[in-house]
Amino acid sequence: MSSDTATKTAVLVLSDPNGGDEALGRMFNALAAAYDFDRAGAEVRVQFQGAGTRWPELLESPDHPAYDVYQAVRHTIAGISCGCSDLFGGGEGAQAAGLELIKDNPLPGTSGVASLRLLADNGYSILTF
Repeated sequence: MSSDTATKTAVLVLSDPNGGDEALGRMFNALAAAYDFDRAGAEVRVQFQGAGTRWPELLESPDHPAYDVYQAVRHTIAGISCGCSDLFGGGEGAQAAGLELIKDNPLPGTSGVASLRLLADNGYSILTF
């Protein structure tokens, strides 16, 4: 990659914390990817969407196995999809963790969800986990 090319990556966590080891692995690898991009100096943002909006409340616990990596990338977390958190019940935990509610896509019948189009329009590569 040339030094004049800025890398922008959005890491979306969609896995449901109730999905066992597979879901834990997806979330852990999402945070590991964010850490890798961040360490390399790339612009990275993590968003929790869908059932993934339930993760932040769990990740705030020092007893959680992904707590350390979560803390290492905490500054890259843009927030959670507001409408998704309404649907899947992750809003209170995310707000208690101080995360923003993203609602830049005014999807009918919701309080607004995170816009993937805006990410793409702003030059982000989108990784989903």
